Amino acid sequence: MIKSSENDEILYHIGISRKMVEGAEYAVLPGDPGRVRFLADKIGPARHLGTHREYTSYLAKLQGTPVLVSSTGMGGPSVSIGLEELARLGIKNFIRVGTTGSIQDNVELADLVINKGAVRLDGASRHYAPLEFPAVASFGLTRALIDAASELSLPYHVGISVSSDTFWPGQERYDSFTGYVPRAFQGTLEEWRILGALNYEMETATLFVAAQAMGLSAASVCGVIAKRTAGEKIAPPDVYKLASERFVDVLKLALAKLIIKKE
Repeated sequence: MIKSSENDEILYHIGISRKMVEGAEYAVLPGDPGRVRFLADKIGPARHLGTHREYTSYLAKLQGTPVLVSSTGMGGPSVSIGLEELARLGIKNFIRVGTTGSIQDNVELADLVINKGAVRLDGASRHYAPLEFPAVASFGLTRALIDAASELSLPYHVGISVSSDTFWPGQERYDSFTGYVPRAFQGTLEEWRILGALNYEMETATLFVAAQAMGLSAASVCGVIAKRTAGEKIAPPDVYKLASERFVDVLKLALAKLIIKKE
């Protein structure tokens, strides 16, 4: 049984309490704090709960069921901190949403990528399990995302992400300040591509491993805003907008399916 003091405790990093989330068991995790209100409003009637550091949180209602939307910032360490504290609030299911860069020719701009697993190029996940432990998504949440994308007839791909702690060297980008990529990462984009990985991003591996280690469920859906096989540039705003609209539509339908199934 949760004590009254625990219900009211404002957790140090995320700045919200168990009482404030009203029993929510699902959390949507964008990286960007600026994307939180947009996502929450799309899910349903929403209100701001708090903002502290990179963690901005809104509570939305979908078919009367509370769904928390909370940003995690960029990279694995901030994801792990958010996950630890959100779990203490009673959240059991986590869906990462965001943007990504594709590394396969057939994964086009504004397509959706639903990751079933991730290459652990991060460091934070190693604090939860050794490298031999796989970074894999939860089947139920992932199945809901796939079914939603299929039902909406949106272009989507299911596969493995490469989760890097860095945006430039770890993703073998040469348009950085120095233009230099350490030898350990030179040629890796082509290697991951040949092995069938679909995309680069920075959070999924940590989320999958930490969630599994805590007995929680996690999934990830991202919109493609860079096609690395064609160059380094980020797509223009209209592509970003379309990718965002697509992953929001999939997210909302998937959540609706999960909530109905639970009931």
